[in-house]
Amino acid sequence: MEQSIEGYIEAIEFGEAQVYRGMAAIPLFAPGDGILHYLTLKAALEAGVLIVTEVNEGGSVPELMAKNTGDLPILLLDGEELAGAKQNRVLNTTILLREKSETVIPVSCTEHGRWHYRTGEFHDSDVIMARTVRASKARTVSDSLRNERSYRSDQGQVWDDIAHMSSKIGVNSETGAMRDVYLSQEEDLDKYMRAFTLVDKQKGLLVLMGGKVVGFDVVSLESAYAGLHGKLVKSYAMDILAGGGRRVSGKDHHKTGRLFLEEILSCRQESYRSVGHGTDYRFEGPSAVGSALVAYEKVVHMAFFKAGQAERTGRMSGSGQRRGNRMR
Repeated sequence: MEQSIEGYIEAIEFGEAQVYRGMAAIPLFAPGDGILHYLTLKAALEAGVLIVTEVNEGGSVPELMAKNTGDLPILLLDGEELAGAKQNRVLNTTILLREKSETVIPVSCTEHGRWHYRTGEFHDSDVIMARTVRASKARTVSDSLRNERSYRSDQGQVWDDIAHMSSKIGVNSETGAMRDVYLSQEEDLDKYMRAFTLVDKQKGLLVLMGGKVVGFDVVSLESAYAGLHGKLVKSYAMDILAGGGRRVSGKDHHKTGRLFLEEILSCRQESYRSVGHGTDYRFEGPSAVGSALVAYEKVVHMAFFKAGQAERTGRMSGSGQRRGNRMR
């Protein structure tokens, strides 16, 4: 593993675990604050320095145009959803948009049944893709990078995974929109957000379900994480609400979390030029997949997920990829 990433993982500190209805979350503290300043997607949109549109009038399912008119980079997090335009999309990888730039960004559709304009520009949907779907997508994006040097996902698989989640929760969205599933669970998601409160100097969270780690996210700035905390809590909580189980193990959460961090240090690593600033690192191990964006020799965002065979190899990837081409 690249030395700066390994050192970053080893320097992560744990806070006191918070537990609610089948989910335990450990606040994470990490080095790096103040080294590189940037805005989050939501903050940049609210400040009016980020404009996201279709790449052209006709649109392209796996691509959007992002214009950063400001003097700071903008962090777009893997799995963050943008709503509007011809259909809702999520980011395929974490990107640190360059200042004063126009960038074509790789995305996946999260609204299978719509291909017409609702708005000219995209807005923040306040959603990060559910952890299980995000892990599966991450695997297919890594495969695409390895085979084609492309940040494309298996779009068909993304649609299948969203449909599966919708079915388990019992939501029948007119357009197959992932956001509709979240809206149907808004009351329960609010309870999880109140249970897992942001703590001082927090930069990430590591989540356990049934006493086992399912994943973690960490970013380099406290201010950035504060704006992402609620989205990330909802992303992990959706696994519980979609039938992921509500049992909380009495195991030592910190010990289990540390063992997972040790496990990912042995993951196989590949690196690719990022769409924006820095280098995109991809990781795969016997039971984990992950990624890290490194810019100016500092980790900007890191995410790892506990992954079963489905996430590590992709399900029905061939047929899914062919179906994913239908709207392009």
